[in-house]
Amino acid sequence: MPASTEPRSGIKYGWTLGESGWPADMNANLLRIGRFGFHLSVKDRDLATPPGTPTAGDTYIIAASPTGGWSGHATEVAIWDGSAWVFGVPRSGWLAHIEDEQKLSIYRAGAWSAGIAI
Repeated sequence: MPASTEPRSGIKYGWTLGESGWPADMNANLLRIGRFGFHLSVKDRDLATPPGTPTAGDTYIIAASPTGGWSGHATEVAIWDGSAWVFGVPRSGWLAHIEDEQKLSIYRAGAWSAGIAI
């Protein structure tokens, strides 16, 4: 029986014992939880071009009309894993701390809110 995907988190579940594909999908699940599951804190949300020298773990909300390695990922969350950008498509209700603005912003109706100061 192929694994099912939980619609809110995108995490896969429901393998039968010994089913093929479990190791790769479980690794992807654990990475997803580690990247997006606990809390979301981003360095900036006004950049449309990736920074030149990111550090592993640097996280951004991508601004409108992105270019370069972020092209096609507007409003998504980008995390530098040390060698490439990994993208998370936000879901309604995601809450993010915007570090450079010291605000909390929520994703709803396809956009991030202006945020409230903290």
